Amino acid sequence: MEKIVLASASPRRRELLERAGIGFAVIPSKGEEDIQGNSPEQVVEMLSRTKAFSVADELMENREAELVIGADTIVAFQNKILGKPADEQEAFETLKLLAGKAHQVYTGVTILVRNGEKWEPHSFSECTDVEFYPVSDNEILDYVKTGEPMDKAGSYGIQGRFGVYVKGIRGDYNNVVGLPLGRLFYEMKKLGIDMRGMEK
Repeated sequence: MEKIVLASASPRRRELLERAGIGFAVIPSKGEEDIQGNSPEQVVEMLSRTKAFSVADELMENREAELVIGADTIVAFQNKILGKPADEQEAFETLKLLAGKAHQVYTGVTILVRNGEKWEPHSFSECTDVEFYPVSDNEILDYVKTGEPMDKAGSYGIQGRFGVYVKGIRGDYNNVVGLPLGRLFYEMKKLGIDMRGMEK
């Protein structure tokens, strides 16, 4: 078992941490995504906290695990949260809504640091603005038919086929992918933790 545990099954988050040279184990969260909060920031931080604690509770007997990272990403348009689409029609309507406009992508991160028999939580969220070029109905339909939107917040993945319609980004690109890596390292440094320096 590594000292750092990622409480997420997301291959994108895993890839980002691997590229940063971090050694870690993956234990997907079984926590329910119960949306609570008055703002996208509050919602996404609560979701990340739920994911992190659902895994950390299982690890309390494992003395090797010292750090748990939970993360969740949501898309918001005019402060309304756009979740994963229920079907192709909803995916189409979501992308039609976003086409030619700017929206926000929020990722909440919770870092749990072991302190004896307790986990100390540290949560934050990062926001990135994403703007799309105008996209035709046929282009949206073609994309929806690929099946790619169906498991993604906001019905698209910026690293996938819909990325060609991105006009501009203001903020951290990695945040849109699913993990604000720079902010994560910064928050860790504030806690006095060097993730790359944590031995296996």
